Amino acid sequence: MRRRRTPAVLVLLAALLAASAVAGLALGPVRIAPGQVLDIVLGGLTGERRTGAFASIVWDVRTPRVLLGAVVGAGLAVAGTVLQALVRNQLADPFLLGASSGASAGAVLVIVFGAGAGAGAGAGAGAGAAGVAGGLGVPFAAFAGSLGALVAVYAMARRGGAMTTGRLILAGVAVQYILSALTSLVLVLAAHPDQVRSVLFWTLGGLGGARWDELALPAVALLAGTALLIALARPLDLLLAGEEGAHTLGLDTGRFRAAVFVLTSLVVGVLVAYSGAIGFVGLMIPHAARMVVGAGHRALLPVAALGGAVFLTLADLVARTAAAPEEIPVGVVTALVGGPFFLWMLRRSTRTEGMTG
Repeated sequence: MRRRRTPAVLVLLAALLAASAVAGLALGPVRIAPGQVLDIVLGGLTGERRTGAFASIVWDVRTPRVLLGAVVGAGLAVAGTVLQALVRNQLADPFLLGASSGASAGAVLVIVFGAGAGAGAGAGAGAGAAGVAGGLGVPFAAFAGSLGALVAVYAMARRGGAMTTGRLILAGVAVQYILSALTSLVLVLAAHPDQVRSVLFWTLGGLGGARWDELALPAVALLAGTALLIALARPLDLLLAGEEGAHTLGLDTGRFRAAVFVLTSLVVGVLVAYSGAIGFVGLMIPHAARMVVGAGHRALLPVAALGGAVFLTLADLVARTAAAPEEIPVGVVTALVGGPFFLWMLRRSTRTEGMTG
């Protein structure tokens, strides 16, 4: 039954994404009628770009931001779904396992120490991150930090026997504390005020610096990564049977897990390089998607991707409008929603482990 409902769920989520995108383009400190928004967007897509202040706001400012939010939300949800399968724990998440924090720390190190004063000025609001740090410098550093954090958390959680929820969370918290201390040290050593603002951006997450010329790499990382992971749906499903069961069915679990860790870290690193560390998207969305379409990854991954895109687009809309004209970092909004959800999941998981222990 869940498999049969997947096409309908995908259509519904696509419609919700379109509606949330229109809302994101129309609402803000300056409100624009949805009909006018559609006219401006269609004009830009057909090469007949409209002129005027409203057209500039919609096409130059809000459209790249909405698109980046959709891409980052989808990518974080897909990464969370895969990490939960790799470690066989529904509390796994790129943020909770240190991947986002590691990517953020790597990006900050390159911005502050690798690109000099100009980097901080260029990335003060999150804009121009990759460009100011030497093309792919920031995304590469973010990928290295993401992979290093994931490997460290997994190694600590596996040490001494089976990996439990408590061990996984403690390992993730420990790595996050270390990375947070590193980021704070960079904040203290930053030589320019603009660099301090840049560090805060990577710490809290935000989409305000989105630009048209910076959308290509995150979009390619999302599409290529998701396509590869969907192609690996069957071995991801085998991992749900447990280490021994997957090995019996012919899966080299060690090699497969290492390869997918690298791929997931690459996706997370690229996304965090352009959005900063945004937490809890990869925790909540996969869980909700699993409740709707089941645990099979061929259906779960595209549903999670669309769900993550919808969620982060709406979260960014709240971040822009809740305290207008001031703007709340979108990472704060996702944490306010995801924190209680995480506590509920932790309580339920702990209760389950106590019953089966």
